[in-house]
Amino acid sequence: MLDSQLEFINDWRDEFKNSFRSLQKLHQFLEIEIPKTDYPLFIPLRLAQKIKNQGSQSSLWKQFVPSFLENENSGLIDPIGDLVHSKPGQLIHRYQSRALFMPTNVCPVLCRYCFRKNELFNEKELFEANLVETQKYLFEHPEINEIIFSGGDPFILSDEKIENYLDFFSSIPTIKHIRFHSRTPVILPSRINATLLSVLKKSSEHFETMTVAIHCNHIDEWDQEIENAIKKLYQLNLQLLSQTVLLKNVNNSTKDLIELMKLLIKNKIRPYYLHHPDQVKGGMHFMIPLEEGRKIYATLRDQLPGWAIPQYIIDRPDGRGKLPAFNPENFSFSGQFI
Repeated sequence: MLDSQLEFINDWRDEFKNSFRSLQKLHQFLEIEIPKTDYPLFIPLRLAQKIKNQGSQSSLWKQFVPSFLENENSGLIDPIGDLVHSKPGQLIHRYQSRALFMPTNVCPVLCRYCFRKNELFNEKELFEANLVETQKYLFEHPEINEIIFSGGDPFILSDEKIENYLDFFSSIPTIKHIRFHSRTPVILPSRINATLLSVLKKSSEHFETMTVAIHCNHIDEWDQEIENAIKKLYQLNLQLLSQTVLLKNVNNSTKDLIELMKLLIKNKIRPYYLHHPDQVKGGMHFMIPLEEGRKIYATLRDQLPGWAIPQYIIDRPDGRGKLPAFNPENFSFSGQFI
């Protein structure tokens, strides 16, 4: 079934359109019953084939295939306090010098651990487009010099929309830096096409830096097509960073993380963030104790050079932002996040 479908896929939009959205169709393809959850399903065909090849105990299956554990009621709807700091015009202003811009709630895949899984499909005003309000807020807050495209996944936007947004921000003199956070290069590498690359190259000339932070959790996500896409981004002289979430039964081992960091460095991506999992409703089965995470991170410090080690951080539920999660003096948790 999959091979015949892939034959008719001409570009990334076709691949995106033909993704698995139905439990029944995914069940037929994977030949395993898929539990019903309160959350939608979305898996591109190419990724689904990799999931099937690697099996139900693989890191890919656990990250992207629905689990009955998602129906547990524990956890938080807004685990990092997005709504506390949401501002007019799709902005989240949590830190003084930078703001998140939320132009879409669409992603190339639905990660079962996503910290926004309870926000993305509830039509929150967080994702309502209003560039007039965005411009007004940025002019009133000239201390903001970096815009971070988030969501959803900004690379799922059309080339025209991305270009229009970049033109818009280039017209605001105080905006010097642009950053995209995206899973698309790893999940849907066909999206990194000539048109998008042209938009990024042209627009990067209007800013002091342009960065792509690539989300990747395990070496099993990787293949040659992904490497080719990453290489195209690197050749634009963009700054490439990584973001990884520490997930129970997915990558919570020294071996998995060291392999991943070495792979990222090989592909010119600087390890940036290692996130302790958020207390998200529907994703609490991915949680590990902070003490366990600190012990894993300590071994990374022993076995990798400093420039290959990401920052281990934890997001506070009250929305006040990230804290360093590693305590070199004591692995045990010494306080309480409010």
